[in-house]
Amino acid sequence: MNLVRLTPDYVLTAFDYGDSDLNEFLMEDAKLFHEKRIANTFILEDEGRIVAYFCLLNDKISRVEITNSRWKKIKDSFPDGKRFRSYPSIKIGRFAVSVDYRGQNVGSWLMDKLKERLNDGVSQSAFRFITVDAYLSAIPFYEKNGFIQLTQKEEDDHTRLMYFDMMEMV
Repeated sequence: MNLVRLTPDYVLTAFDYGDSDLNEFLMEDAKLFHEKRIANTFILEDEGRIVAYFCLLNDKISRVEITNSRWKKIKDSFPDGKRFRSYPSIKIGRFAVSVDYRGQNVGSWLMDKLKERLNDGVSQSAFRFITVDAYLSAIPFYEKNGFIQLTQKEEDDHTRLMYFDMMEMV
């Protein structure tokens, strides 16, 4: 398997996550997000087939979005003089594994590779956290991969804000 960054000339092949929103993002929006500098998409290929993909963009964790107790835990992980109103993060905008590769641990393997890649300093910008607006059905996957819910209530009808602290990898 090979992980590649989506470029304007990349030829997208069929992909089915089993969710029209995630399918359509890859096929219709990912290149536009790249062109407009909103998000970068990375594709996991296996012999010319798209196995999975994820996209990354900049984000922040701020006091406004989360519960008091969770904010206190985040804030207390920084020294007194370095406590701010928000902290930099990288957001997983989309993360999807093809239905053909489900149950093979591809998602957790890819999540580990994503964390390793970010931890190795591939980014030109510093950040402390990875955030994601997880579909409610995907919360167990993210929890299994070390993410914590930032809010206890649903952000909307189908997602919940979660985070992973990159210091957990040190």
